[in-house]
Amino acid sequence: MQPGHHVVVTSLGETPMDALERHADLAPQPPPDPATLAPTDVIVRVAAAQVGWVDLIMMSGQYQHVPKPPYTPGLEYAGEIAWCGPAVTTCAVGDRVLIDGFTTGPRSLGAYQRWGGFATYAVAPAAAAIPIPGALTFDQACCLLGNYETAYHCLITRGRLRAGETVLILGAAGATGLAAVDVARQVGATVIAVGRSPAKLAQVAARGAAHTIALGDAPLRDAVKAIAPDGVDVVYDGVGGELSLAALRCVRFGARYLIVGWAATPFVAAGKGGRGAPNANQLPTNLIMMKGLDVLGCPTVISTVVDPTLRPPRLAAVLDWAARGAITPHVSHVFPLTAWQEAMTAKWRGEVVGGAVVHP
Repeated sequence: MQPGHHVVVTSLGETPMDALERHADLAPQPPPDPATLAPTDVIVRVAAAQVGWVDLIMMSGQYQHVPKPPYTPGLEYAGEIAWCGPAVTTCAVGDRVLIDGFTTGPRSLGAYQRWGGFATYAVAPAAAAIPIPGALTFDQACCLLGNYETAYHCLITRGRLRAGETVLILGAAGATGLAAVDVARQVGATVIAVGRSPAKLAQVAARGAAHTIALGDAPLRDAVKAIAPDGVDVVYDGVGGELSLAALRCVRFGARYLIVGWAATPFVAAGKGGRGAPNANQLPTNLIMMKGLDVLGCPTVISTVVDPTLRPPRLAAVLDWAARGAITPHVSHVFPLTAWQEAMTAKWRGEVVGGAVVHP
């Protein structure tokens, strides 16, 4: 194995852009030394790593899980096995794998937090190396699990979405939003996709959204009621802020409102790992009551840590859909690792449709 490079977050920033400019660097990376690794470890030669929203807010400590610097970002990545420990029986050198970001990398809870995918090499437990399903490329594979497991947990496990229902997906051009369009399509629901860019929404429509609404053309409630006069059955809200208030007026009585994230208000938590939520989003209790709503928090990772039985059926469904070609993650932007700052800035500015990746 030849030397390579990796991005290293040396300390937490006040904001993601502060972290990007002042607290992280691209540095030389010597190959991991097998003599220092466990017999159940593997070394992965990274081919592609997803540029995730969580990667950004994690660098400023504004994600619910704060890894201890120094660490390498890149929650999810894919590549080839370059070395296997002597006790590894589930994969072999040369295998094409995607890496499970729940069990290794910056979002994991254990000894592998520092090994993210923005690197030439990463170390992982062999159990985290999953054969790439179907015909997925490395780029697509590293955008699979986190996005589609989130969409599955929110829409199906929490939202109980069924065939024939109508779901309003806010931020539908984003990584989990586009995955939610695909998951809703798999269960036979009708999708109303909401976003700010007509050009992006055209791509969402091509993925199977039955209707699209570009914000600013008309009040959201009027646009939704023109499509679904009685209101929608489910709202998938990964945006937060003022858009949440508008979406609450688009539902039928007894609808399920899914809190997935707050991309529009990323500074809910204090920077540099400060805890609490000094800028918390708020929802009007009068509307919740009078519409008889189920408002459901949907933290996929936390829910799975609390109840590990949630994951096996979810993971099996996502991998099966991918193996059959029923879902294929969309990647709109590809960058070399040397342009990692440009890649993360594009994600921060909302230029990406679906996924963006870096190539070490």
